[in-house]
Amino acid sequence: MSGGSGGGSSAPGRFADYFVICGLDTETGLEPDELSALCQYIQASKTRDGVSRFISSATEGENFEQTPLRRTFKSKVLARYPENVEWNPFDQDAVGMLCMPKGLAFKTQADSREPQFHSFIITREDGSRTFGFSLTFFEEVTSKQICSAMQTLYHMHNAEYDILHTPPTNDKDSCCSSTGDCNGTSVSKLQRFNSYDISRDTLYVSKCICLITPMSFMKACKKVLEQLHQAVTSPQPPPLPLESYIYNILYEVPLPPAGRSLKFSGVYGPIICQRPSTSELPLFDFPVKEVFELLGVENVVQLFTCALLEFQILLYSQHYQRLMTVAETITALMFPFQWQHVYVPILPASLLHFLDAPVPYLMGLHSNGLDDRSKLELPQEANLCFVDVDNHFIELPEDLPQFPNKLEFIQEISEILMAFGIPPEGNLHCSESASKMKSLRACDLVSDKRNGNIAGSPLNSYELLKENETIARLQALVKRTGVSLEKLEVREETSSKKDLKIQCDEEEFKIYQLNIQIREVFANRFTQMFADYEVFVIQPSQDKESWFTNREQMQNFDKASFLSDQPEPYLPFLSRFLETQMFASFIDNKIMCHDEDDKDPVLRVFDSRVDKIRLLNVRTPTLRTSMYQKCTTIDEAEKSIELRLAKIDHTAVHPHLLDMKIGQGKYELGFFPKLQSDVLSTGPASNKWTKRNAPAQWRRKDRQKQHTEHLRLDNDQREKYIQEARNLGSTIRQPKLSNLSPSVIAQTNWKFVEGLLKECRNKTKRMLVEKMGREAVELGHGEVNITGVEENTLIASLCDLLERIWSHGLQVKQGKSALWSHLLHYLENRQRKTTSGSFSTSGILLDSERRKSDTSPAMSPLRISLIQDMRHIQNISEIKTDVGKARAWVRLSMEKKLLSRHLKQLLSDHELTKKLYKRYAFLRCDDEKEQFLYHLLSFNAVDYFCFTNVFTTILIPYHILIVPSKKLGGSMFTANPWICISGELGETGVLQIPRNILEMTFECQNLGKLTTVQIGHDNSGLYAKWLVEYVMVRNEITGHTYKFPCGRWLGKGMDDGSLERILVGELLTSHTEVDERQCRTPPLQQSPSMIRRFVTISPNNKPKLNTGQIQEAIGEAVNGIVKHFHKPEKERGSLTLLLCGESGLVSALEQVFQHGFKSPRLFKNVFIWDFLEKAQTYYETLEQNEMVPEENWQIRARNFCRFITAINNTPRNIGKDGKFQMLVCLGARDHLLHHWIALLADCPITAQMYEDIALIKDHTLVNSLIRVLQTLQEFNITLEASLVKGIDI
Repeated sequence: MSGGSGGGSSAPGRFADYFVICGLDTETGLEPDELSALCQYIQASKTRDGVSRFISSATEGENFEQTPLRRTFKSKVLARYPENVEWNPFDQDAVGMLCMPKGLAFKTQADSREPQFHSFIITREDGSRTFGFSLTFFEEVTSKQICSAMQTLYHMHNAEYDILHTPPTNDKDSCCSSTGDCNGTSVSKLQRFNSYDISRDTLYVSKCICLITPMSFMKACKKVLEQLHQAVTSPQPPPLPLESYIYNILYEVPLPPAGRSLKFSGVYGPIICQRPSTSELPLFDFPVKEVFELLGVENVVQLFTCALLEFQILLYSQHYQRLMTVAETITALMFPFQWQHVYVPILPASLLHFLDAPVPYLMGLHSNGLDDRSKLELPQEANLCFVDVDNHFIELPEDLPQFPNKLEFIQEISEILMAFGIPPEGNLHCSESASKMKSLRACDLVSDKRNGNIAGSPLNSYELLKENETIARLQALVKRTGVSLEKLEVREETSSKKDLKIQCDEEEFKIYQLNIQIREVFANRFTQMFADYEVFVIQPSQDKESWFTNREQMQNFDKASFLSDQPEPYLPFLSRFLETQMFASFIDNKIMCHDEDDKDPVLRVFDSRVDKIRLLNVRTPTLRTSMYQKCTTIDEAEKSIELRLAKIDHTAVHPHLLDMKIGQGKYELGFFPKLQSDVLSTGPASNKWTKRNAPAQWRRKDRQKQHTEHLRLDNDQREKYIQEARNLGSTIRQPKLSNLSPSVIAQTNWKFVEGLLKECRNKTKRMLVEKMGREAVELGHGEVNITGVEENTLIASLCDLLERIWSHGLQVKQGKSALWSHLLHYLENRQRKTTSGSFSTSGILLDSERRKSDTSPAMSPLRISLIQDMRHIQNISEIKTDVGKARAWVRLSMEKKLLSRHLKQLLSDHELTKKLYKRYAFLRCDDEKEQFLYHLLSFNAVDYFCFTNVFTTILIPYHILIVPSKKLGGSMFTANPWICISGELGETGVLQIPRNILEMTFECQNLGKLTTVQIGHDNSGLYAKWLVEYVMVRNEITGHTYKFPCGRWLGKGMDDGSLERILVGELLTSHTEVDERQCRTPPLQQSPSMIRRFVTISPNNKPKLNTGQIQEAIGEAVNGIVKHFHKPEKERGSLTLLLCGESGLVSALEQVFQHGFKSPRLFKNVFIWDFLEKAQTYYETLEQNEMVPEENWQIRARNFCRFITAINNTPRNIGKDGKFQMLVCLGARDHLLHHWIALLADCPITAQMYEDIALIKDHTLVNSLIRVLQTLQEFNITLEASLVKGIDI
């Protein structure tokens, strides 16, 4: 756990492992720090040329540009005590780099030389951590050689300048002085500012003292170091030699046990630290207050959201400690989840190449305070969250979902901050002193209130805040977030101070209080959100071993069911959060620890909290409401800290004189001495904490036990498993902080390349499994389990992965999206080539397989063109940003099943790839690239509508083709045809079609998936009869082609006399099928009229179905509709297809009425509608003769007649079969079908028109039919407008 957890292999219980001194090694003299110099040089040359160019003499060039005082020189680890401890091997490179990330700094007496404190983290290979705390201060340079070396550098520098005469004015780095930016100043002035004259100036150099500890007690370590530094700078020597204090902290001060506090002595005063017990939130010792002051609540919550969704996060600040505080706070607030990826809160200058790591990362970049954000050239910004800590500014990735209940959450945090006198929008210009004042003011108020000096009216706190200079901003925020100031009460501490004397000062106690309150509020969000997560954990059916080997194939959490329980507004965030590595690891941990004993400590705390919530929530745990539950655990948590601070549990041995030789430990004012290594190299022989003589394995057990409380790494085996299980190929949690030879850089990048490939494989697999699962369900195998939200999430994460791949090793980029930038370069290249010569590959025709002999009219196939697809995206005015365009292009290519093919084509321009990418980039590793494209190819196995369903408002060109029958005089047709197309998102309205062409393209707003086509004509001219085979409609952007079979006549006196028909369509699966299928064979899914085509012409070619088959067909049809309504709304297919499609309800009922229907004589068509009309006449005459059997029956008969009359009176010429279809649809909508069947079964007309074997005359069959139709009563069926046009019942 960040913040709390120390290294996995940690001391048997010492407070500190090492004391380190870093600084200038007078032996080796001034060595330029090549790497950081090189980085600065590259940055500078980038701003000059726009593109980084490595020049062989980079370092010399750079070092002459900077004045010598501004250059970076190598710092060395001068001494460390002890030499080494086995449980935490000393990492010299890492410590050196992180103690002084920018190398040595020189100053003269003219510059300010305040000591600076910062902390850092070293992450080991296995993910465990060690913490470092360093204090950097300036010491006078006594070595004559160094001073004269500096003088010489200045002479050289000035000579160089005289040659150049003019300073480079465009480059801030080259001429910045301690007094600020002097870009246009003259040479002489420059030399005066930044100069060093050995006779006149005193030279100072930075030095750093540092503690390396297993746990992060930041406040205590800071005090230790500050008191040591004070001892060196104060006029009186310290009471004891410095060695005594350092020996004490290294060997005699233990780590406080869990749940206890510890007091030990610094040089000048006692130091207290306290450690939470195993049932509290883990140790975290950075001031949360500072983060809220620097960024404000709104920004903190947004940054927190980015971290939870594992975006790349880059913090930017002049202060190392601020970078560290923000990073540690954000990761600590994630409890119970843990950041799983690259974590480098302070990125040393020499590791800047790490910014193009194609994995999620949380890094801190040191700014020199001069360059603004625009100067920073970052390789990838598509999913980057950039936080400018010093300027209260945060840049968010696009389409960041809202954190659930964000407003209430912000309000709850704001109330706590205001109680501590911190304005929720942050102290924009807070100097340290101002914020101290405010917090004190609020405390005075609290204590005054307790003493009864102030009445308890809520106004007082408001009055008090009014004096505050931030009140105006505060009120604005209050209005925005809806926090009412009236309700605001400054929280009283639960305990009155009388009986408890706190051992630390008030200010420090306030920090403890605020920290725990804010952390509890954050932790409470997760306990509420995941209160019933255990129900959805999928426990492995096989043993642990085999579970681990197949870890990547296994689902460990039932995401779909969990999401289906969540309130709608949470879904965008939660569906993405469940896909993160941190969530997967959290659940893995849960699966690993069955019994309480070996349960991970973080998990144990979380689970116990969840159990409490469960007890409180008497309501069923699965019914989640979006009611905001405020945090109730604050008081209890505060109490335990207060008790620890009031009664110190342990006091360490006091520092004492050591057995040193005479003359050792000499005191010299202003210089940190070289300490006596002999006394500091080993600890006391018998010490109850070090257990030096215990055999190694016991020591290991011990440290494990000691650490499990707050570490995740208890038993080695589990740790190994989880590492392996979750190892995404990039276990890199922190770059190797060593000499960065090209080979090391290459190896790191190789790891990234492998990791990207692995991630790509897992993602494609996951998406296919989900999609296949869903399609299998639609075919009737199993249960549906993916939601629209989830599919969107998966596609969004695929887009993120592509952006990361495209930005790995990138050296030339325009705009924020690396992928779109590459596409634009490609487009530019092609245009250049096309102008120079003809160019064919842009439009490959897919249908090379078309049969030459097949002369049936079909649409000319769409050209496959990467460029054309880009143009489509560029034409969509709704998409404003590059990142958005890249994502839309990926979605379009997925929907067209061309993603792999397009990217292959893009990457086939090797020249371009070489120009844009460094040698080590993923896109230049040929084998991996091939495999990657191969993985993407597998998406062609499934249908995505990820473009159509997302861009619902854009204009889309549609192409229509109507194919009349070639056999029966289509050419003589004289009437004017029209067509109207409907889809899930809308319909076109009536479009007139040119009679002689029967093909046209038109533009309209996205219709979504197409469902029906209405086609008809105006019956004009001599030959107004038209036999239409089918209609084809194609979306010209996505290439989706729909076929609407018809196969019937449109014309008076032909077939059933219809002038218009409603055709139900289906999406053609592959582009070739358009032609392969001849029109004569019925397609898979079609307008019901296909079956009915010859049904009534002669009894011989009627498809003879027996009653069993008919009943089955009805069952299937009704079942289809029931299933449709059981799916989540976003995923239902087309209801029209289920009603009017091939095996839909209409055709099934048609079979019922066709069965045993007497056909009077050959060549005279009788339709079911004729029978229904006769039945209607019969009932109407009954009404007139008033022979009424019973009321119920009468209502049904009236209803039936009303519907038939209404359908007959419709102005549309839909023909008899069309009318029957309309009646069935309306009957289903109004839940009347089963009544009408009962009515008709008893009707005398049925006896006349049906043979005795007819299904409609068999009472048992009719009763079972009625029962089946009754199941539709519970559904609210809404009909597509095209089915019931012109009818208003």
